[in-house]
Amino acid sequence: MKIRTAKRSYEQVIALPAQAHLKPVRQHILFRILLRVLSTWDLWATHFTYRKIGMERLKKKEPCLVLMNHSSFIDLKIAIMVLFPRPFHIVCTSDGFVGKRRLMRRIGCIPTRKFMNDVVLVRDMIYALRELKSSVLLYPEASYSFDGTQTPLPESIGKCLKLLKVPVVMIRTQGAFARDPLYNNLQLRKVKVSAEVEYLLSPEEIAQKTPQELNAILQERFTFDYFRWQQENRVRISESFRADGLNRMLYKCPECLTEGEMRGQGISLTCAHCGKSYELTEYGFLQAKEGDTIFNHIPDWYRWERECVREELLHNTYHMEVPVDIYMMVNMNYIYQVGEGILTHTREGFSLQGCNGKIHYVQAPSYSYSLYSDFYWYEIGDMICIGDEKAQYYCFPKESGDIVAKTRLAVEELYKLARQESARRIYAGGTESIADRATSG
Repeated sequence: MKIRTAKRSYEQVIALPAQAHLKPVRQHILFRILLRVLSTWDLWATHFTYRKIGMERLKKKEPCLVLMNHSSFIDLKIAIMVLFPRPFHIVCTSDGFVGKRRLMRRIGCIPTRKFMNDVVLVRDMIYALRELKSSVLLYPEASYSFDGTQTPLPESIGKCLKLLKVPVVMIRTQGAFARDPLYNNLQLRKVKVSAEVEYLLSPEEIAQKTPQELNAILQERFTFDYFRWQQENRVRISESFRADGLNRMLYKCPECLTEGEMRGQGISLTCAHCGKSYELTEYGFLQAKEGDTIFNHIPDWYRWERECVREELLHNTYHMEVPVDIYMMVNMNYIYQVGEGILTHTREGFSLQGCNGKIHYVQAPSYSYSLYSDFYWYEIGDMICIGDEKAQYYCFPKESGDIVAKTRLAVEELYKLARQESARRIYAGGTESIADRATSG
């Protein structure tokens, strides 16, 4: 899948008018039928099956919020199949509208910017539910999983449920990640895919719970480990390319601690610095070809990398600086290639300098709880996206080193540290106020 791009100067792009907002339009039955037909072949090839849990509680024409875990490109086809013929709108990233805005609106898509506060999105969801009497499909994780485990949920999701006041349905998939993990360059494996469609919460149950209680319920429901699922269910993946690109996620060698020199190719993951090599077995385990296997479970390795990043942040040694090709999105006509620059990420957040000094964008650690980053984005390359409501900057590293996964980990850990620091300041301020009042009394 590709995206429409165009080369323009920064001055030309920044002078373009902002994209006008349009309300969602009701999804026509003919588009629903067409989408189902187009989804059938891929799902048939995966021997797709699904089961319903408690769905008799949802009335036939009752709008609902559908929450779905996000693991591969087949997710939307699964939703189309299991929700048919119910009309529903799909919340998707705004760059998905580039070059096909009219079509995306007709099939029911609602654009949003990932990991940004989007008041307009909430209004569009309310409009779709109450005025158009249509359900809304939302991927609350907002981004594909890198390691087959859950990604962070927004803290605002509980408040959103209470605001929408509609039933909540959840779709959980099995096999979708194993069939097409993000790191593997869009190479499909022969894996059966299934799903569960569950009535999760009624409007009455939502009204009785606090946003924090709702967040806890969703956090529990969105906890998964797809490599563990593969292992426990003895799902065999025999393709000879199953480790291709695995270095994008497992970028740090646990043997010699070198970063950016892992090589995932065929069925092997090898450190080019120390020579340590692992085989990714047919059942999803890592096995050292010689010596000890430090991590035989991919999410454990990825979790260790997160811990290493957090230690760097705590000791103020984390620093990423890389030359990048810069693309920009200011409307839905094109993704504009505007030039080159330097992307820096430190304890203070992001800084992007580019286009001969014309671009100077900074982003604080508290800006977002995660990062829009991707592998092989629209077949262009590995990508890091930052930006605000005025413009989004898609940065493609020009050097090897597999920094995308580490940067996402750093953003998530930085956000946690920023929240902790903010809480400490508030607590300290409150303590001082009490002490001052006691002294003055």
